[in-house]
Amino acid sequence: MNATRRTDPRPGPRAPRHAGLWWALVLAVLLTACGGSATATLAPTAPVSSGGAASTATSAPAAITAAASPLAAGTPAGSPAAGATPDTSIKITGSYSGEAASLNANGATFPQPLYSKWFDEYAKLTGVKVNYQGNGSGAGKKAIADQTADFAGSDSFMTDQELAAAQAKCGAPVLNFPTTLGAIVVTYNVQGLEQKKLKLDGPTIAGIFLGDITKWNDPALTALNPGVPLPNQDIVVVHRSDGSGTTDNFTSYLSAVSDKWKGAVGSGTSVNWKVGLGASGNQGVAGELKNNPYSIGYVEQNYADQQKLPYADVKNKAGVFVTPSLAGVTAAAQAAAPSAPADFRFKIVDADGATSYPISVLTYLLVCPKQTNQAKAIAITRLMWWMIHEGQQYSAALDYAPLPPEFVVREEQVIRTITVNGQPAFPGK
Repeated sequence: MNATRRTDPRPGPRAPRHAGLWWALVLAVLLTACGGSATATLAPTAPVSSGGAASTATSAPAAITAAASPLAAGTPAGSPAAGATPDTSIKITGSYSGEAASLNANGATFPQPLYSKWFDEYAKLTGVKVNYQGNGSGAGKKAIADQTADFAGSDSFMTDQELAAAQAKCGAPVLNFPTTLGAIVVTYNVQGLEQKKLKLDGPTIAGIFLGDITKWNDPALTALNPGVPLPNQDIVVVHRSDGSGTTDNFTSYLSAVSDKWKGAVGSGTSVNWKVGLGASGNQGVAGELKNNPYSIGYVEQNYADQQKLPYADVKNKAGVFVTPSLAGVTAAAQAAAPSAPADFRFKIVDADGATSYPISVLTYLLVCPKQTNQAKAIAITRLMWWMIHEGQQYSAALDYAPLPPEFVVREEQVIRTITVNGQPAFPGK
C-alpha cells in the first residue's frame, strides 16, 4: 500500500471553492465545417486562484483565452434548456472502425474501483482496453500536462495556473469532465466504538486535524456524543502524504467550516499538516487506520466499506447529522447544480439542504479538447459517452453516486466540442 509513516511537510497550492457563476452566462461556440476552430464571447467570471492559505483571487492567466478553449465559464453553445433530459438515442453497442485498441491513463485513486469495473465492462463491449494506474490526482494532473497519458483522473479540478501550464502541450485548456460522485468519510479505529455511530461537526473535525483536540474523551467530542463511552486515549491522526484530490476536497470542507483551519492550513492537494501520520493513497490511509488503535483519518466511503472501517455522521450546513450515503451525495450535487459553472470547476462540499452530506466530492477525467491522434480521439470520446450513460448503472453497487441528469445533459455538449485535427472527434455511435 506504500504507506509512509511521516508528517507531510510540503505546502501545496490552494484550490479554493469556485465562486458562484450563473447558468445564464452565455458562451457561443462555433465549429466550422472546414477549420473546426472555436471562438467564444465571455461574460465576466470569477477567477480561480491557487495561492497559499492567505492568497487572494487573481485573474486567469492571459494564456487561457476564450478562442483557445471550446469550453469556458459560461454556458456552452447549444446548452440544454431547463428540464432537458439526457440523450438516449445514442448508445455505444460495440467496436467502431478506426478507433484505438487501447488507451493509457492514470491519476485519482478514489474512482479506481469504479473505473476498474467500467473499463472491464467496456473492453468486453468494444474491445478497447484502458490501462489505468491509480497513483493520485497530482500524478494525473502532471500526466495530462506532460501528455504522457491519453487522459487522466483527478478528484480536484485544474486551477488556472495548472491549465496554463498544461496548455503548451495540450493545445487548449484541459477539460474537467465529471464522471461520478462520492463521499469522503471521517473514519476511526477505536475499541468499543465499532458498533457505535460517532457524531462529528466541522469545527471538531478541524480541531482534531489541527492538533487542538488530542484525546478521544475531549469535551468537544463528548458533547456531540452523549452516552457514548469515549476512551481516555490519545487520538492518532492519519492523513494523505501524496498529492491528492481527496485531500483537496477534505481541506476545502475544513476551510469552509473553520476559520482557524482556513487561516492556519487552507486547502489544496497537499497541505502543511500540523499533526499526524502520512500515508499514500486511500488504500494507504485505510491500512494505517487498521494498524493504529485510536486513530482517525479520512478516506473515500468505498475504501472504508471495503476495509470494514466505521465512519462518523457529520453535521451539515442545515444543522442535521447526516450518515454518508449515495442519497446524501446526490442531494449535495443537486443543491450545487444550479450555480455550477460550465467548465465544472467547482466543489460540492458544505452544500445547502437538510439531506446533503457535507463532505461530498466530484471526480473528473482530464481530457485535452484538441486531439491530434484520430484513433485515440474516437476511442476517448466514445468511452466518455459510455461512462456518463450506460456506465452509471454500475456506480451504486460500488458506493458511488450516479451523475445527476443535469450534469449528463451538459456533459454531452462537452463531448461534442472535442475535436481532432479541427473536426469533431465523437462519431455519434
